[in-house]
Amino acid sequence: MRMTSTAFSHEGAIPTAYTCEGKDISPPLAWNGLPTGTKSLVLIVDDPDAPDPAAPKMTWVHWVLYNISPTTAGLPEGAKALPEGTKEGVNDWKRTGYGGPCPPIGRHRYFHKLYALDAILLDLKQPTKVQLEQTMKGHILAEAQLIGTYQKNL
Repeated sequence: MRMTSTAFSHEGAIPTAYTCEGKDISPPLAWNGLPTGTKSLVLIVDDPDAPDPAAPKMTWVHWVLYNISPTTAGLPEGAKALPEGTKEGVNDWKRTGYGGPCPPIGRHRYFHKLYALDAILLDLKQPTKVQLEQTMKGHILAEAQLIGTYQKNL
């Protein structure tokens, strides 16, 4: 399974448009190579370098999506209308939807993680990343990761 973006390469810089200094819209994402038996996909975008990459204290969650149909091959730039059946979890701004990189100091890494599951997740009602990860346990068939970096223009 593989995930890519036309906006940035793996471990490359995320363009300003996708951050709090730009339009704060989600980047285009594409994936392929899902394993046989995939019933749903989960996408989690987080930053393990918060608040300071030199002394990280937490992982900041930027986006949580689940029950993405395995027939979906990606998400367009600025995804507002999500694929049918897709559900949203809560990010660390205590809301649903995408929140772009906005690091207070230094260059942070942003992990775009896609999971192929052997189940559709039911009755979650806007879970946090931690709640979603607990529910996914034992159902992950494969995962793909795309890392982008960002540092504010000071």
